[in-house]
Amino acid sequence: MATPKQQQMLEQQQSPMQRVKNSGVMMTMSESPVNDEKEEEMAESALALFRAKEEEIERKKMEVRDRVQAYMGRVEEATRRLADIREELDDLVDPMRKDVAILRKRIDTINREMKPLGQTCQKKEKEYKEALEAFNDKNKEKAQLLVSESEKLRMKKLEELSKNIETLH
Repeated sequence: MATPKQQQMLEQQQSPMQRVKNSGVMMTMSESPVNDEKEEEMAESALALFRAKEEEIERKKMEVRDRVQAYMGRVEEATRRLADIREELDDLVDPMRKDVAILRKRIDTINREMKPLGQTCQKKEKEYKEALEAFNDKNKEKAQLLVSESEKLRMKKLEELSKNIETLH
């Protein structure tokens, strides 16, 4: 569908053509020389008007084309600038991503190395606790043995002293 402006331009283009056609039809009907001159003048002026309108339309078309091309140039330049900015951002983000990936890889490697070490450490702690418990048990036994030996010796000395006292009495 044509917009009202396009319809108006179409009518303006058609009206001079219609005038030229109408003048040709009238010319055949009326063969008088005065009318012929008038008709010819009308046809020439209509043709000139038609050409002027066509030139104006062509000029406006060129202006619109130039404006559109200028706008497209600005859009392309803006697109290029945005692409450059995006590349710069990617360059800024990529090193961070690479650094993060490297750090994650190092963390994973260390975790893999630490897992068996952690298990070994837990095993050694368990063995240490068992050994410490055994050591404490042995120390208790030794202390009890020393106490019992000490008591035996004391008892022996007491008995000797007691015998000595009885022999003295």
